[in-house]
Amino acid sequence: MPNRMNLHLVSDATGETLNSIARATVSQFEHASIVYHRWSLIRTRFQLHRVLEGIEAEPGPVLSTLVEKGLRAELETFCQRLGLPVVNVLDPVMTMFQDQFGEKSLARPGRQYVLDADYFKRIDAMHYVLAHDDGQAQAGIAEADVCLIGVSRSSKTPTSFYLANRGIKAANIPLVPGLPDPPGLDQPPCPVVGLTLDAEALIEIRRHRLRLIGTMAMQRQDSSEYVDLDAVKSELVWARRLCVRRGWPVIDVTRRSIEETAATVLQLMEAWHERRRKGGIDSPSARPTPGP
Repeated sequence: MPNRMNLHLVSDATGETLNSIARATVSQFEHASIVYHRWSLIRTRFQLHRVLEGIEAEPGPVLSTLVEKGLRAELETFCQRLGLPVVNVLDPVMTMFQDQFGEKSLARPGRQYVLDADYFKRIDAMHYVLAHDDGQAQAGIAEADVCLIGVSRSSKTPTSFYLANRGIKAANIPLVPGLPDPPGLDQPPCPVVGLTLDAEALIEIRRHRLRLIGTMAMQRQDSSEYVDLDAVKSELVWARRLCVRRGWPVIDVTRRSIEETAATVLQLMEAWHERRRKGGIDSPSARPTPGP
């Protein structure tokens, strides 16, 4: 393919920064075909030489977050000899901060990964999500930072885990027609956000779920209301009406990634707390106004 390209991502840490930058950039090129070569935790010359051998074997541009000057210089010299471009993606931001703070950076790899309070907050949030997934341990909702509700397979669990990685304790509760309203949400101590999606998209997700469960589940439920179009539409309408009646904002996740859904949840949380600071929400029993 004319647009096929090797891309080497060289990091002295986990490489998540480079992965995110590469994905965000490549997504803007419709016909690009990228072969990724990921090199993480590169902190010694011995480890770097393995990277250089890989670059020489499959030449292509290099993105780097190496901060150790000796390793950077060797990588840049090697790429220059091969006529390959190399971009140190942290340099513009690092330079700006050095100018603003009037001091040199420490140039120590992996400094962003420390066992500090934020780290343990994320771990605690992950444990919370595991304990409160799919309506479990509902008494613990009082500790939640946000509560996600929605019908089965509406992305509640993956969104909760993504938020946990940001240190957010997200409880998620399934909405099931015919059952009483979820307990613990009459006086919610935190923002409550509903998740919904297009009926046909939901049915496809549920069918896939049933296939994963196995043939017996398919035989038992494939013709049931779980994947029946009219029944699913009614289920979604019922869930949305419940959210509107309670004043809970609803996010349509049909064409949203988990990252985009989580970002919207964070915005709604911020708006809820802002209203509370301004006196619009005086107590846990007060409910946020509907959002998008």
